[in-house]
Amino acid sequence: MHNQLKKIFLNDNLVMAVILFNAAIIYLQVSGFEHNLTVGLLDTACTIFFLLEMIVKHKEYGVEGYWSNGWNRLDGTLVILSIPSLLDIFIPTLGSHLSILLVLRTLRVLRFIRVMHFFPNFTKVIHGFRRAMRQSYGVMLSFFVIIVVFGLLNCSLFRDADPEHFGTPLRSIYSVFQICTIEGWYEIPDNISAYYDSFELVPHFVRVYFIILLIMGGIIGMSFINSIFVDAMASDNNQNVDDQLEAIKKQLDDIQKSLKK
Repeated sequence: MHNQLKKIFLNDNLVMAVILFNAAIIYLQVSGFEHNLTVGLLDTACTIFFLLEMIVKHKEYGVEGYWSNGWNRLDGTLVILSIPSLLDIFIPTLGSHLSILLVLRTLRVLRFIRVMHFFPNFTKVIHGFRRAMRQSYGVMLSFFVIIVVFGLLNCSLFRDADPEHFGTPLRSIYSVFQICTIEGWYEIPDNISAYYDSFELVPHFVRVYFIILLIMGGIIGMSFINSIFVDAMASDNNQNVDDQLEAIKKQLDDIQKSLKK
């Protein structure tokens, strides 16, 4: 019996198929079929499947062995968050009285994240992402500080001219971030220029100021961060190429020595 359970719940292809099927069921529920009995039963069946999978893996790997694996920690956490959907079966009125259970039940949509660790080389991509974050976090923090500084400066300068974007420091920081991501950058200076329309030169200075902010933050700054991040992500491939070139160079040196002899 135990061997049969292992064949079912330790089969990655079957688990992935259930995850995809459950994603389709959740799509139907979000689309308005949440109270459909058949759809609800299928969702419950998927939840029970994942719960049994976790139990079998605990039996196979042990508690410490199961939770020491990063993907298993993700899977186990998602299963625990899905348990409130089972409580509705036995205590139908519990969810209506405890809003936190409704929130946790909604989080069952996160189950679909599990499918990612079945992708080829996805673990390698995650390692590359971590390495890129380590190498570029200093630049990102510096860029964030610059956004905060200009956000506070713009809040002081343009609070009255455009309260929608610069009325508060937090709103101003968000607006500067919008400009740096080239999102609505031309609308904001136009609004401010309209406020100072009675002044002859101020609207022109405002537009020039925001153009400089766009170029320095949105074009140069974001491109600089992207280049560092992409270079760090691709460093593994570059290292492999360097190793291969070094091996070829060594072979050529050996051939030259053989020819000389």
